[in-house]
Amino acid sequence: MEHLGKLPEKFMERIKEIAPYDSLENVLNSYCVKKPTTLRANTLKISSDKLESKLNDFDLRTKRAEWYKDAFILEGDANASLGKLMGTDLYREGYLYVQGLSSMIPPLVLDPQPNETILDIAAAPGSKTTQVASIMKNTGEIIANDLSRVRLFKLDANLKLQGITNTKLTRMPGQILWKKYPQYFDRSLADVPCSLEGKFNCNQPKTFNNWSTKKIEELSQRQKFLLRSAISATKPGGIIVYSTCTLAPEENEAVIDWILKKEEGVEIEPINIPDLEILNPIMEWGGKKFDQRIKNTARILPTDLMEAFYIAKLKKV
Repeated sequence: MEHLGKLPEKFMERIKEIAPYDSLENVLNSYCVKKPTTLRANTLKISSDKLESKLNDFDLRTKRAEWYKDAFILEGDANASLGKLMGTDLYREGYLYVQGLSSMIPPLVLDPQPNETILDIAAAPGSKTTQVASIMKNTGEIIANDLSRVRLFKLDANLKLQGITNTKLTRMPGQILWKKYPQYFDRSLADVPCSLEGKFNCNQPKTFNNWSTKKIEELSQRQKFLLRSAISATKPGGIIVYSTCTLAPEENEAVIDWILKKEEGVEIEPINIPDLEILNPIMEWGGKKFDQRIKNTARILPTDLMEAFYIAKLKKV
């Protein structure tokens, strides 16, 4: 495993505490594997079956994700298949969205219904926003917020390409968004900025050069207030999904532990997506035991196919 020596030493120490012992070697090796191109059918424009047939017409061989009928894995070399895909009118006209498989999980857990009001508090560049709109059949109202003007520009372009008309863009600090929309939304997604440990690649130092435990602590503070804002913006009885693409417990279980102490009217709901393999959360970190209700949250371990993710489903009671 000498190839892993490029990854930060402290990160390697931590991952050995986080990953189950029997999965550790596979987890570590996944950081040096080029993952296949994965995508989602834009069901506002095309059915999954029809998309599969058209991809095959372009000589793009696909496999379906067992746990999500609209998700596809392109077989063969990732760079070659992506290059071929981007040359098709299916890609250029928004019949599909290239997206990591793990990234597709939070909208499924959110389970938005037609004609609901939905918040995406840190939305850009829009993979989950467009998926939520697709699930809602372009009905209801989505407020997609982001603070970055450049990222909002990308989000706007993605919405237009995908043919989405039920989404309004806002640009404000997510931490104070609840003041403009108090108890307004049926469901809220807080897919928060994180340390991106799920996206590390041992052959691409730029993916981990900025990583540090200090940055994790800083992000954790920001994540807490984004989640709290999303909860305040959600109606009583509503659902809030919190997610990150990192392994760090400070950004995952510790944030949920904090919110359970701060917000008495919040419960954690179990996550169940048939055929999706999920890992139990970490119930203790740095000598601190977490609230027992956190056992209902879920981790996705990094593999040759999936990036690391953490998902919690909260209900405002």
